[in-house]
Amino acid sequence: MAADALSIPGAVLRNLSDKLYEKRKNAALEIEGIVKQLATAGEHEKISAVISLLTNDFTYSPQANHRKQGGLIGLAAVTVGLTSEAAQHLEQIVPPVLNSFLDQDSRVRYYACEALYNIAKVVRGDFIIYFNKIFDALCKLSADSDANVQSAAHLLDRLVKDIVTESDQFSIEEFIPLLRERMNVLNPYVRQFLVGWITVLDSVPDIDMLGFLPDFLDGLFNMLSDSSHEIRQQADAALSEFLQEIKNSPNVDYGRMAEILVRRAGSTDEFTRLTSITWINEFVKLGGEQLVPYYADILGAILPCISDEEEKIRVVARETNEELRAIKADPAEGFDIGAILSIAKRELNSEHEATRIEALHWFFTLLDRYRAEFLAYLNDIFHPLLNALSDPSDAVVLLVLEVHACIAEESHHFHHLVSYLIRTFHNNHFLLEKRGALIVRRLCVLLGAEKVYREFSTILESEVDLDFASVMVQALNLILLTSTELGELRSLLKKSLVDSCGKDLFQSLYASWRHSPMATISLCLLAQAYSHASCVIQSLGEEDINVKFLVQLDKLIRLLETPVFAYLRLQLLEPGKHTWLLKTLYGLLMLLPQEIQRYEEAHSSFAIRD
Repeated sequence: MAADALSIPGAVLRNLSDKLYEKRKNAALEIEGIVKQLATAGEHEKISAVISLLTNDFTYSPQANHRKQGGLIGLAAVTVGLTSEAAQHLEQIVPPVLNSFLDQDSRVRYYACEALYNIAKVVRGDFIIYFNKIFDALCKLSADSDANVQSAAHLLDRLVKDIVTESDQFSIEEFIPLLRERMNVLNPYVRQFLVGWITVLDSVPDIDMLGFLPDFLDGLFNMLSDSSHEIRQQADAALSEFLQEIKNSPNVDYGRMAEILVRRAGSTDEFTRLTSITWINEFVKLGGEQLVPYYADILGAILPCISDEEEKIRVVARETNEELRAIKADPAEGFDIGAILSIAKRELNSEHEATRIEALHWFFTLLDRYRAEFLAYLNDIFHPLLNALSDPSDAVVLLVLEVHACIAEESHHFHHLVSYLIRTFHNNHFLLEKRGALIVRRLCVLLGAEKVYREFSTILESEVDLDFASVMVQALNLILLTSTELGELRSLLKKSLVDSCGKDLFQSLYASWRHSPMATISLCLLAQAYSHASCVIQSLGEEDINVKFLVQLDKLIRLLETPVFAYLRLQLLEPGKHTWLLKTLYGLLMLLPQEIQRYEEAHSSFAIRD
């Protein structure tokens, strides 16, 4: 359509793209006046034709001057001329301006910002229907390579924020998918732009940003590790504000956010981990039943943080762990004991002692509160718990033993435990040497010394590896003779000749102590069965006396000088009453090589006298 037909002089159109600013300005004012007259006359078809002319001949022109000056200035002038009637023509006006944001020429992008700014000032709230497209454009312009374009975009951004905050037509539901899509952008300018919008929208009372927080929470946490200190601060400030709102809100979707926090708690960035674990701490306090299905995931995030290098994280993680463990959830209401046990089992393999210890506390807690449900999963966790007895930490081993002792209240579990220990010691003599005493003594305290020793003896009685059986019995015998925890057991054995319970215990131990001659002799001496001890020594004359034998014999003689056998040494003061004791001790001396025998006679504190 010709310019004359539209009542726009050709000179005006030429001046729109003139290099001189004054000519462009005057041309825009003329178009504004013409459009006002057409609007007053109700000539909206002609107005549409003017817009089409400006769009096709200028905005989409291959000539840069036409694009960056003529078309964009003209469209803004048309909008100003329309004033309150501009809304019905926005479908024609706004798209070509938005398209100009993609222009390769930075000056075109700059004038597009200026034009849209002027258009927005006129139409205000009617502008909202294009918000998502405008937001998307501004998001890209915030990272524009041209500083002038960035500045122009920031001015436009502030105006759009003002319009949105005063509008009752803004749709947060339509906007959130776009925001969520942009949140993982790494560009620092875009990140600042996004946090700015989140903060502004959250400040509007009628916009429920908290309800949509799960949609962009992960993106905010991602910004906490940004290389820019300013962005980290802005993201942290936004998160702090949201956390405060959560504390004051009765309706919060804890579940979806818990999943995000758990993932972020494993971040390599220290600040992100601290913020995540702090949020989790608050969620555990506030979440209640909503968080029950997520307890296992939360525990999986907490336990590693208990051993974090950063003290602040360790402190919050420990507090959160205690809060979580204090909650007495009901398995009938979705509390997944199996999932919790799975996490605790996984953390038994942690390289950090503190984490392994807390994992074991969870085993103990669950076993104490939900014994039946716990035992239903025993096949999955029993062997990992048994393997934990080889842990390098004594503290861990002691806790493992407490868990096992609790499980072993059932006799078949107790038998399984002792059988496994014997197999483990069989396969790992180093463990027997370094940890055997600790494990056996602790079990005796937890389960009762007599019960433990009877079970060991019963199983070892049928051990086919006689060398191992001998070593194992020797170890048990040494613990029996030297540990304070077994004092009552020793007292019972001393009465075996006059007490039926002591006699029964002696016979039970004797069944496996026979695997080691020296253990047998020491058991007889402890039980004051001196005549039998003498008979055992007599039978050793037919055995091959090798180095191992002599080493054990030497250990036994040294044991006879310990406080445990003080009563025996005192009995030597009455040789007439204890003839078999004398024969037993003489027999032991006779088994020693002559040189050692003379040494022992010279240095022994209980040298035998007639």
